[in-house]
Amino acid sequence: MEKDSLNKKSRTIRRLVIWYKRNSAVTSIVDTAANSAVTASNVAGNVVAGAGSVVSSASNVAGNVAGNVVSSAESVVNTASSVVSSASSIAKNTLQPLVFDPLKRLQNSDNLISKEDLPNSQRIWIAVDGMGGDYAPVPILEGCLDAISRFPINIKFVGKIEKVRYEAEKVGLIDLLEKEIDNNRLELIDSGDPIGMNEEATAVRKRKDASINVAMDLVKTNKAKAVYSAGNSGALMASAIFRIGRLKGIERPAIGALFPTRDQNRPVLVLDVGANTDCKPSYLHQFALLGDVYAKDVLQIKKPRIGLLNIGEEECKGNDLSIKTFELLSNEKSFDFGGNCEGRDVLSGDFDVVVCDGFTGNILLKFLESVGGVLLDILRSELPRGRRGKVGSAFLKSNLLRIKKRLDHAEHGGALLLGVNGICVIGHGSSKSLSVVSALRLAHSAVNHNVMENLNQLQKLQVLNS
Repeated sequence: MEKDSLNKKSRTIRRLVIWYKRNSAVTSIVDTAANSAVTASNVAGNVVAGAGSVVSSASNVAGNVAGNVVSSAESVVNTASSVVSSASSIAKNTLQPLVFDPLKRLQNSDNLISKEDLPNSQRIWIAVDGMGGDYAPVPILEGCLDAISRFPINIKFVGKIEKVRYEAEKVGLIDLLEKEIDNNRLELIDSGDPIGMNEEATAVRKRKDASINVAMDLVKTNKAKAVYSAGNSGALMASAIFRIGRLKGIERPAIGALFPTRDQNRPVLVLDVGANTDCKPSYLHQFALLGDVYAKDVLQIKKPRIGLLNIGEEECKGNDLSIKTFELLSNEKSFDFGGNCEGRDVLSGDFDVVVCDGFTGNILLKFLESVGGVLLDILRSELPRGRRGKVGSAFLKSNLLRIKKRLDHAEHGGALLLGVNGICVIGHGSSKSLSVVSALRLAHSAVNHNVMENLNQLQKLQVLNS
């Protein structure tokens, strides 16, 4: 019985070594162990305890496993299934901190804070448009409750209180909701209906009690440090302009979204991705200035490289807007302009900020959102069939999920509306709880890194005063 237990552990160790070798996130950790059988045996010996005896047993077990592979494919499938199950639970804890996150460095610093120990006076209040979004209010509320437990933030949840409580009770969130209210970490703020997705943005001027207006007023009166909404993005932008105003010298605010690159720790900021479909060269110049500050403060990049999205690298390429903008950016001394950025270079990691008009940026954003799902479908269709394919797929499953995670817009959560006199985070209309958590993390990071203070310094530049 004891021998069987030892054999099982040894097989598990051998499978884990193979699994870790295939995992790109930890390749650097296991390369040395994988290069020689001696090193691998030592690793196994340390885990099981009793290096000498386990190495000897492992050699014998290796022969038995090889024999089983040859004699019975069914046995291999069963063994692989149990190993994958064990590996999954171990890998989840091991790899979770290593998966892609566009604000990974900021997350790490945020997570160093003991949220439970912080008094409410040190937690940041964020206003949330609880009625905005395709599935509101339940996913928005669920994400807020989750974020409160993860980050040092409090939430002012704006919406129709009776409806919010009714929906929370239906899905079993009412007890947690009441608990956070009692803990003074969540406050329900009553409002009217939201601005619908199909309504004109200017509707915010007529409907003062709309949820986005009430949430924006909380920022205006300094009762909240940031606002988040997954509702009508045009309405959020209009409400921000009418209520908290633009930064001095900024003609048009821009929406900045984070895109993944080859370097999983260094995303690229693309702006504008939808706020301004028609732009002037001066708008794009200002977008570059805004993006430079964002990259320095939030992404912690000392000298961001700015690129102008264009159809070619040469300065004479592109339409009239591109050519005139290139000249403006080339003459700007306050940031590092790296020249034109072609479409294939956006995700290369060669640029930290890419500027474009909102029409082009929004198409680029929506295209990227579809890539993750399509790529996974292609990979699934190309995997071998039958038992051998099932074994291979089981080992590749975690890798495929990480690929999807890197490309999933839900992991980014939201985009900052840059150029207004407050921190506004715009969420995707189809946002679920994960997207809300990510967006609130972004809002907290922006507040925590004094983005607004540095954005306000832009008005000292001569170009914004001319």
